[in-house]
Amino acid sequence: MRSSNPVFSRRGFSRDNGYAGFNAQQPQAGGPAVGANPYATGNPYAEGAANPYATNPYAPQDVQTGAPQQARGNVMTIDDVVSRTAMTLGTVVLTAALSWFLLPVDPANLGKSYGIAIGAALVALVLALVQSFKRKASPALILGYAAFEGVFLGVISAAVSTYIADGVVVQAVLGTMAVFAGVLIAYKMGWIRVNRRFTGFVMAAAMGFMLLMVVNLLFSVFAGGDGLGFRSGGLGILFGVIGIILGACFLALDFKQVEDGITYGAPREEAWLAAFGLTMTLVWIYLEMLRLLSILQGDD
Repeated sequence: MRSSNPVFSRRGFSRDNGYAGFNAQQPQAGGPAVGANPYATGNPYAEGAANPYATNPYAPQDVQTGAPQQARGNVMTIDDVVSRTAMTLGTVVLTAALSWFLLPVDPANLGKSYGIAIGAALVALVLALVQSFKRKASPALILGYAAFEGVFLGVISAAVSTYIADGVVVQAVLGTMAVFAGVLIAYKMGWIRVNRRFTGFVMAAAMGFMLLMVVNLLFSVFAGGDGLGFRSGGLGILFGVIGIILGACFLALDFKQVEDGITYGAPREEAWLAAFGLTMTLVWIYLEMLRLLSILQGDD
């Protein structure tokens, strides 16, 4: 299964070079044994027979019998994912805070700060796209993306807090954390089941959402105002909620990829891809949360 972020289509964790990918289903109690083939019937979530990862040099189970064995040292663990994600998100937060204080958004400097923010966003986009098409994770690209994304978020957050709704940034951060915690709990409790149907629905919805946002942007550029009205008023609130829900769905996909990668013994460097995907999804949720709260407070 190939997963993707709401913002950028990125490569899922693959099975290239003989290691396990983030494409198989997590074995569960009462389900197929470790090593069962989830692709035996052409359905990536069907129960099967042979181990599709028999050539995986890092897999923590015997490739013939599926019996657990001592894992090698180069496999990805949850600690690896947590530490890489902390580094990536920490870079975003640090550069956002520096941008908030070093790039003032007062009327005399607003144009310059906006210009720097837009330039940083474009650089972040390029770095993210380059990483998305690379076969292996590049920590330099991922941390570079996080740094430039942080510059953009810092300026935008400062402008919204200054000119639209004071205090909304703290609310958006808390809201993003609440979404993350809620989805994680729902996923671990089994309330969210990530399968092919779920993935297909989320991807189709995200593509439609992004297409509408692009059309709205084009209308706003050439016709002025708010375009089709997707970024303000009742429609803005509706699309803000939809954007947050889509972000939550992509968090579930990210959690599934991390879980499968750990189960099937993906190499440790793949933890950077997990951090990359989680960071992009959280940035998406934060921006949608910031916009939604700004609309709600602006209408008060």
